[in-house]
Amino acid sequence: MNKPSLLPPAAGPFERHAEQATARLGDVPPDVRKVWNPDTCPAPILPWLAWAFGVEDWKDYWPEATKRAVIRNSIPLRRRRGTRAAVEDVVRSFGSNLLLQEWWETTPPGTPHTFAVTINYGAAEATVTDEFQQDIVDQITRAKPLRSHFTVGVGLEATTQLNVIGYLRAGTYSRLQLAG
Repeated sequence: MNKPSLLPPAAGPFERHAEQATARLGDVPPDVRKVWNPDTCPAPILPWLAWAFGVEDWKDYWPEATKRAVIRNSIPLRRRRGTRAAVEDVVRSFGSNLLLQEWWETTPPGTPHTFAVTINYGAAEATVTDEFQQDIVDQITRAKPLRSHFTVGVGLEATTQLNVIGYLRAGTYSRLQLAG
């Protein structure tokens, strides 16, 4: 059964053909739960999901896993903004580990309201660009307490494996008895 047309009687052939071509689009049910979930949202729609979740900084060259993590952490980050946990979560969303030392944790104690961040990249992220590092610094600036100042250091985290090889040499020993 054909649906009634919503076009006015004076509609031209282009409008009529466009209506026929798009008639079935209304029959496709959208999976809203899939679209509003950062883990299951199709990759081309991620920028709009980031906008809806209030992500303040978005770069197209970020890896997909980073984009999903930034969206996933955007609401909890807003709740904890201005805390140490917020800074740690921001760096973790970029797939990096960090060592964060506040001024009172150093020996001797440093200047009040300062902290140092050392970002450790794993072996898989060894090709991180300058822009990507600057994005991390910008996100830390947004997440940190306003009165605090920080320095950033970058390190490369590497793991290795130590293999110990041993061998056993079988031998026989016999006692010689000489008679004389």
